[in-house]
Amino acid sequence: MVSLNNNSRVLSGMRPTGQLHLGHYHGVLKNWVKLQQEFDCFFFVADWHALTTHYEESHIIAESVWDMVIDWLAAGVNPGSAQLFIQSQVPEHAELHLLLSMVTPLGWLERVPSYKDQQEKLRERDLATYGFLGYPLLQSADILIYGADKVPVGEDQVAHVELTREVARRFNHIYGREAGFEEAAEAAIKKMGKKNAKLFRQLMKRYQEQGEHDAVEVAHALLKEQQNLALSDRERLLGYLEGGGRVILMEPSALLTPASKMPGLDGQKMSKSYNNTISLREDPDAVQEKLRTMPTDPARVRRTDPGNPKVCPVWQLHEVYSNDEVKDWVQEGCTTAGIGCLDCKQPIIEAVLNELKPIQERAREFEQDSGRVRAIINEGSEAARDVARQTLDEVRQVMGLKY
Repeated sequence: MVSLNNNSRVLSGMRPTGQLHLGHYHGVLKNWVKLQQEFDCFFFVADWHALTTHYEESHIIAESVWDMVIDWLAAGVNPGSAQLFIQSQVPEHAELHLLLSMVTPLGWLERVPSYKDQQEKLRERDLATYGFLGYPLLQSADILIYGADKVPVGEDQVAHVELTREVARRFNHIYGREAGFEEAAEAAIKKMGKKNAKLFRQLMKRYQEQGEHDAVEVAHALLKEQQNLALSDRERLLGYLEGGGRVILMEPSALLTPASKMPGLDGQKMSKSYNNTISLREDPDAVQEKLRTMPTDPARVRRTDPGNPKVCPVWQLHEVYSNDEVKDWVQEGCTTAGIGCLDCKQPIIEAVLNELKPIQERAREFEQDSGRVRAIINEGSEAARDVARQTLDEVRQVMGLKY
């Protein structure tokens, strides 16, 4: 289903893991900075999600939250362009999660690919908990509470978005046909005027009787233009058009993001668990030392030995940071032993330091003004709550819980 909002809304969150590294920057934050210029963005700290796997280490979460938010701000995520907030400061997430759990089949959660994968990877932790089983549904609540129609994810997270779509579809099917639904939809059609009403009925017939999906897109555009219709009427007609009920929870779509190309210092994916990271606030001298001592082609024992860039972790960093001229110089110099490994690393050292310098300058400003950081989050959390309350009011209404 397509959002009836004129501005598409994006929702994305990160678990608080403390200070972020270059892998986070290239994999998530640069994309957020771009998205905030194009969409209505809600970015949140997923502190409840952190508890699903680290509930025995909850004492580290608070410090990790503020470290991560500072890095967001330093990287260019702008509270003037996006709402930044903490999940647990918007308790409506938890209530929607509870209400959705009443209608979500257990098998849907058990078949989420990451459920068994994470249990295998984190065998040392006791993950036989309700919270761990239900965390994909909490993710669904995170998305649905804001009516987000786009969720930026990697390919490994697409299944979570699909679960959210199924949950929204099931909820709408159960609760979308309020008493007198058809009568209310027909009354809404009449408000469109004779010409538009006739066109809408034609489009509905073409879709429902002939299966023409193009007719749905045209009808969506027609509904968007109806300024005299309340949003509830337009959503009701969207459900009527597609043969269901009123759309209460919007089905989101996955906004596929390219996998981070930022490798770790050993050539593996950059990750704290591999101890191969460069943090965004790493001391410049430490950055230089890490890059100067990172492993290279193991076959190149002596300076005079020719090397093979394809098997060298340093070459992966050139793929991220270097232009074609530098890469040609590396290829030629390495394969002929014309340059040494330290020569090869120098352009990377300079590029990484140049990239980190403005981020670190901004980070120092926020480190010295914790009140400003908390004010940004408090303001964002209140704005998020305003939106979340509207969704929850409607959910309570259709479930018969608004007395």
